[in-house]
Formats: sequence, structure tokens, C-alpha cells
Amino acid sequence: MRVENVVNNIVDNIRSLPIKCALAAISGGVDSTTSAVIVRKALGDKLKAIFLDTGFMRANEPINVKSLLNNLLPLTILDVHEEFYREMLGISDAEEKRIRFRNIFYTVLSKIARDYNCDWLVQGTIAPDWIETKGGIKTQHNVLEQIGIDTVGKYGFKLIEPLREFYKDQVREIARYLGIPSEIINRQPFPGPGLSIRAVGKLTSEKLDVVRRATEIVEKSLVNLSLSQWFAAAWEYNKVYSEPMSNEVRQLGNLSVELFSTKATGVKGDSRAYGYIALVRGELNNWSSVYELHNYLTTRYEVTHVVYELMSRSKGEYFVSIRAVVTEDFMTADVPRIPREILMDIAREVMNSDDRVAAVGFDVTPKPPATIEYE
Repeated sequence: MRVENVVNNIVDNIRSLPIKCALAAISGGVDSTTSAVIVRKALGDKLKAIFLDTGFMRANEPINVKSLLNNLLPLTILDVHEEFYREMLGISDAEEKRIRFRNIFYTVLSKIARDYNCDWLVQGTIAPDWIETKGGIKTQHNVLEQIGIDTVGKYGFKLIEPLREFYKDQVREIARYLGIPSEIINRQPFPGPGLSIRAVGKLTSEKLDVVRRATEIVEKSLVNLSLSQWFAAAWEYNKVYSEPMSNEVRQLGNLSVELFSTKATGVKGDSRAYGYIALVRGELNNWSSVYELHNYLTTRYEVTHVVYELMSRSKGEYFVSIRAVVTEDFMTADVPRIPREILMDIAREVMNSDDRVAAVGFDVTPKPPATIEYE
């Protein structure tokens, strides 16, 4: 890929459009930032950049993003969390969360676009977003026209998606060419619906707070391991014992398997699957066997994620899962080999910092059969 030619072609295409004003909703990630920078290169001050604080952000995220982009793009932070909480708290279904988030997100953006007198919206949509949405694996909130949504009729704006045919590694190459800071280029992806889909199952303000606290600990603890994505998720510590599955894994150690009542998304073939999260408990014969567990439980059973329990206690109501992957394009992903001592330190810190957490585990499932996220 000749990046200079790619960027010049994108800029020329944007300049050929009859644009009065373009609104860019930036998350601080490489996709939305690179898209906005390219459009600013084409349109100059006709681009208006905003950051929507949905209430599903990580701790201090709006301020951190504004600081990162201070010398790159003028950014306005808009607090819209009340609109999102009013419509989304209490929802349990993973796909309903994503669809509801998308509807609120674009309804809010439509009003802002009218206030700014903007007739175009800039999006950081990349190829895996619309491939997974059209394939039925999961709904990416920023996929609209590709699934037949008329944005002009419904929201009052047309779309500029300069990166829609590119994959993550290509986007990073374009970002480097544009001089975007490495902190943004290497910033790990964060889903549009934010922590709402990492507070797995029924969405409550308490669960959001649990996952926000745990996320801060997991992110700072694994930041130097050259991972592609690493985060925490949380759900209720409600589970039932499975004798057949326990028998499957006993050759790897003194282990048992329980199934959470909360389910999670996965990939089976080329389609989305919605299955159980299996919790493996007990002592392994050797630590390396933890990375084999998914082979025993995801092929014969309706299991999409396998999590190994690191630590538990008798009090608390939530389970926190440590999720980490390495990948080139986010279409497939592997689980990195992380020393057990590091994971145990994280588990200890999470539990010491929050009495509501009953147990902490490590997700050992690649993509496929799991999705990187749980919802």
C-alpha cells in the first residue's frame, strides 16, 4: 500500500463532495482520529470535532482524550450520559444493547449536527466493522449505510467514511503518515458502546462501576506486554456445576467446570453464536495447560468463552474476567502467554479494591470461537 497515494486520493474525493460542514465524533482511538485528521486535511475549519461522554467511558476518559488531541484537533466534550442511561440501564441482551446504543448515539448526533448546521458526519468505520455486522456476528454501532439505513432520511446527514475499506494495521500505517501521535496510534481499541458491553448481562450503574474500577487496574498492569487489546469485564457470579464438562478437562488437572447464567457472544463458522461462559476451577497439572482448555469445551458444547478462575472468596456478587488478545487485523485473535504471577497480582488488586467482587478469572479463548468482546 502506497500510503501517500491513498491519503491523496481520499482527500481529493472528500474535496469533490458538496460539504457545508462536517461533524466528527471522536473517541480518541486510531480509527476515528485518523478519519477526522484526513477530513480536516481536506476541509480545514469546516470540520467540527466533538467527544460524546456517554457515561460508558473509562475513568477520566474524556479529559484524557482531549489532552491527547490538544495539538492535533480542537475538541469539544459534550456530556450526554443522561440520555444513554435513561434508555439503556436495565437491558440484558447483548445485541439489544448495541442496537439501542446505536439508535441513541445517532439521535444525539443528529441534534448536534443541526445545532452546528452540519450536513455530513465523519465516521471511523473500518472493514471489520461492517464485515462482522453484515455477517451477523455482532452489530457495530457505526455501521449504517452498509445495512441499508438511510442516514439522510433518518438523521439528516450524509456519511464520510474514509477508512471503510481498510483494516486496523493499514489504518495505523495511514495514521503514522499523517503524523498522529504514537499514543493514539498504539492506543488499544475501545468499543463504541464502551463499558455497557463489558458490564455483561443486565446493565446496571453498579456493574458499570465495578467494571470501570477493574478496567483501570487491568489496563495499567498489562500495558507493557505488547498486547493488541486488554481489558476487564464483569457479570454476576451465578453458576451451575457441569459434570460432563468437568470430566472433559480432568486430564489437565484437578479441575471442575461450572457454567455462568450470563451468556456471551462468539463465532461459529462465519456466524455469530450466543453461548455459555464456562468457568474452570481447580489446580492445573502445569500452567501452560490453561491455554488448551478451550479445545475441550467449545467444540462439543454451546460454550463461546472459557475462563480460568484465579482467585475467589465467599463475599461479593460479581465475577471479573481479565481479557487479553494479540492480533493483526482483529478478525482473528490469539490469547497471549501471560505469567501466572502477573495475573494473580491483578486478581489480588481487583479484589482488594472492591468488596463487590467475589472472584477474578482469565479468559483463555481465542477468536474464533470467542469474540474479543463478550457482547
